[in-house]
Amino acid sequence: MSRELYIGLMSGTSADGLDAALIAFDEDHFELLDCIERPLPTHTKQYVTELALSGEHEIQKMAELDIQLAECFASACQELLQRQQLEPKDITAIGSHGQTIRHIPQSEAQTGYTLQIGDPSRIAEITGITTIADFRRRDIAAGGQGAPLAPAFHQAAFQSLKQARFVANVGGMANITYVPAKGCGEVIGFDTGPGNALMDGWILQHRQEAYDKNGLWAESGTVNKDLLTNLLSHPFLSLPAPKSTGREAFNLPWLEQQLTNITASPKDVQASLLTFTAQSIADQVLALHQASKGEKGELYLCGGGAHNQALVKRLASLLPNFHINSTAKLGVHPDWVEAMTFAWLARQCMHRLPGNLPSVTGARDERILGAIYPA
Repeated sequence: MSRELYIGLMSGTSADGLDAALIAFDEDHFELLDCIERPLPTHTKQYVTELALSGEHEIQKMAELDIQLAECFASACQELLQRQQLEPKDITAIGSHGQTIRHIPQSEAQTGYTLQIGDPSRIAEITGITTIADFRRRDIAAGGQGAPLAPAFHQAAFQSLKQARFVANVGGMANITYVPAKGCGEVIGFDTGPGNALMDGWILQHRQEAYDKNGLWAESGTVNKDLLTNLLSHPFLSLPAPKSTGREAFNLPWLEQQLTNITASPKDVQASLLTFTAQSIADQVLALHQASKGEKGELYLCGGGAHNQALVKRLASLLPNFHINSTAKLGVHPDWVEAMTFAWLARQCMHRLPGNLPSVTGARDERILGAIYPA
């Protein structure tokens, strides 16, 4: 099989920016050739937040945002081509996750649905490159959650011949993947709850900062036990896998409800939110680790949360029997795992190979994911 180039595009729940990664695939190997991180325009991010929490003029805002995001995505792709002196014909396909504005998982009470925008027709038109998007809905049509999809790539990229590994992606939401040693069982993965979304939203509201760098503000506060108890009582946390979640369940209005009759300073709330994220991840890692009868564990972090040293320290205190590192230890920079995931999923689609793991999403069977928009 000849060498193929793909571009993966990702804009996460936090809507703080978009990632574009240029990946070379050769047989079962891959290489990150170049990557770009771009902040989203302020008005675009505001639209994403408003749409995620509902609001007025939704259809108009969605249509405008669909175009704005596509143009941002396409521009990032063009910049990658220019930097690498490549032509559109050199790229097999773009894999675009798009921007999630709704994710309602399937349950006994309702049919699941999900919506990601960032018009792939426009991306293909502007770049002249075949674009693959809408990766989640086929899995939902097959009875799955449509998320998380990253565990399939985690298996392809990080599976060991000897050692079971855990991968925690801490973006706006957080998800974990249990990757057993090759031939030693099924991959398990699911969302654990909020990653950075609540912490980012709280510090923006109180200090006009986009995020809590290294968790320093959280470290300056004290965990409020009553608030933490309220947070940990969210019904999502006790649901069995497969499960997925988003801003619809974990947002600032919900947080304000948990603060009713609780007196806590803003920095103490931030400390409590950090512990909430760490605890909800650690509890699930421990449960899976005990089920696998492992001794010393390995946990690899990716996503923005991998840079939050206070969060890493809190995880280490909750998981004393684990070696905790970022995915850089395995050869993949933690900031680029998600964008690389969608380059990989685009390749799976182009080669008519499945992109989901039924053991993760709950789908009836493996499915080829993505809709193809030819150049």
